[in-house]
Order: sequence, then C-alpha cells, then structure tokens
Amino acid sequence: MTESGNSAVSGVLELQERGYGFLRHPERDFRPTGNDIFVPPGLVARYRLKTGVSLEGATRPDKKGRGLQLGEIQRICGEDPDVYKTLKPFENLTVIDPEETLWLETGPEPVTTRVLDLLTPIGKGQRGLIVSPPRAGKTIMLEQMAVAVHTNYPDVRLMMVLVDERPEEVTHFRRATGAEVLASSNDQEVRQHVRLSRLAFAQAKVEVEFGRDVVLFLDSLTRLGRAFNKAVPSSGRTMSGGVDIHALVEPKRMFGAARNIEHGGSLTVIATCLIETGSRMDDLIFQEFKGTGNMEVVLSQELAERRLWPAMDVLASGTRKEERLVPPADLQKRYLIRRRLAGGRPIEALETLLGAMKKYPSNRELLDAMTPREE
Repeated sequence: MTESGNSAVSGVLELQERGYGFLRHPERDFRPTGNDIFVPPGLVARYRLKTGVSLEGATRPDKKGRGLQLGEIQRICGEDPDVYKTLKPFENLTVIDPEETLWLETGPEPVTTRVLDLLTPIGKGQRGLIVSPPRAGKTIMLEQMAVAVHTNYPDVRLMMVLVDERPEEVTHFRRATGAEVLASSNDQEVRQHVRLSRLAFAQAKVEVEFGRDVVLFLDSLTRLGRAFNKAVPSSGRTMSGGVDIHALVEPKRMFGAARNIEHGGSLTVIATCLIETGSRMDDLIFQEFKGTGNMEVVLSQELAERRLWPAMDVLASGTRKEERLVPPADLQKRYLIRRRLAGGRPIEALETLLGAMKKYPSNRELLDAMTPREE
C-alpha cells in the first residue's frame, strides 16, 4: 500500500485503439485477465505512453465503479517519468553496424558456442537467422546460446520469445536458460501468439530507447508468420502456400528491429526459421526472410543424421562485416581456418573443425596454433 492507502502495482502497458490501456504481466505471458489494472487515456496522453513500457505506480478506484485503475505513475522502466519524456523514439535513433562482440564460449564444452564464436561471431545489435530443418538441433543450439549470454553478460537483458511452442519445451527453457521466457503454447489462440510477440518486441525496443542492451531469441519466425497469416484481415490476395500478402509485414518489422545504436543501447535478435518441412507456406516464409539478417547459421539434416553436433553447415554459415567484431590478427587466422575447411564437403569440414576443437580446449589456443605455414 502507498501512503495514500492505494495499492502499489506494476506491469507492462498494452494500449488499445481508443487510447486507454491495461497493465499486463510477463509472468503470465501477457495473457489478459479480469484483474488487469486499467490505465486511463488521460494518463497515457500526459506521459506519452506507448505499448511496451513497464510501469510502477499506485491505483485509485474507478469513478464508475468498474474496479481499480492506475492513478499515479512513479517509475517508467525503472526510471523517473521525467527521464522517459526526454528519450528519442526508437525509430529516430542512429543505427550503426554491430561493433561489440557477444562472445559465447564458456569452456571446452559445449562446442556449439565455440563454433559460433569462430565462424559466425555475434555482436550487440546483430540480426541473426538460424535456418533449420526438423530435428537438426536448433532447440539445443538456442538453449546453449542463451545460457552463454546469461553466463558471460549478466547485465544484458536476456529474453526468450517462444511462439506456438510445445508446453514441455516452454518449461524446459524456463528451467535451463536463465532467460526471461515469454511463451505462447500450441494449445492457445492465435491472438495470444500475436499479442505475446507484439508486447515482447515493444518492451525490448523501449529498453533500447533507455540505452540498454537486449538480446532476444525468437523461436520461430515460421510459427510467427503462420500466426499473423491467420490473424491479419484477409486482403483477398495470397502468395504461394496461402500466405496473405500482408501477413509478414509485421513479423518482418519485428525481425528488422535488431540494431546497434550509436552512443546508445542495442537490440540483438537471433531467430529460427524452419525449412524442409514439406509445407509450401513454410518455404515462402523462409524465402521472405532469407537475406534480411546480417548473420546466418545453416543447420543440416544430413549432419544431424550422422550425429555430428552442432549439425551446422560451416561452409554456408557466416556473419557479415565480421571484421568489425574481431581483432585484425585473429581475423586473418579465422580466414585461414575457413580456407582450410573450404576444400571439402560440409561433413568433412565440420569433422575437421570438431577434431581441432577436441585438440585445443579453447578457441584462443586454437587460433594461436594457426599459422600461415600450416595452410
């Protein structure tokens, strides 16, 4: 209770079309309930609030006797409300290439994060795509990446957004990763998949406006695209696989929100996208997102069937402008590794790399052992 006797409340704002909103709760994956606090339009206008801001304040009774509403705002995203008023909108911030690396290696194992560090380094603000056929290990890769970020960068806000996911997978990610897991399971309505993704990305963007670093893992763009295809009003025009021409506009905007801000924060988005599912819709969704990231990891069914982990096509995977993320001396050694792997098939390349990692317990030792004379 506050000094005035009103209750202290907090939550994430979801605005409605008429200018008012409600406080939703991440621990409930933003699902609406009858007890959600009403945020009146006057308060929204006074502070220029938008969907995704985290609010702390005090309630007051609704004048029409309909329950409690937010009467006072004390903190916005943990800061004084006056700080929020001075922020530049996300869309007006100056975007630059990723320059500060998020190193994922935590030891000799797991080798997955070591392979990623060597061949597809991730920087703050990266827009990464993990392209995966079914049962190729994308789930364990996401888990290991999230654990690595949580271990190496405890000050980074780590979000895991699971759309239309199996309930048991949701439980596993919550217990295993240390991330803030926001999930909609496959027994829920399409509108919950859409609400969850909108609020998660809106919340991440506001964090970046405050100058903070956010890493958001999304599983998956494919299921997100399917959900929006069902949710958007039909335009009467469809693409291959029955995808409405407007269905992927918002998912593309979400994935495209990943960026590094000059003299500011960053939003790193690592999203999975399914291929080889036998669905023309899934193929179309992948084609729409192909090439829109600046880092791509390609997983292989053939490698997975041979029980080679990570089942990563090391020849097809890579990061654009990786020279901005690694020291010049190391960069030349990474190029040398790639040239030595490029002579064979993906299976041979991965086996060679995994053999080298078994010999050298850290990437630093592996890179130090690389000399031009060994080429």
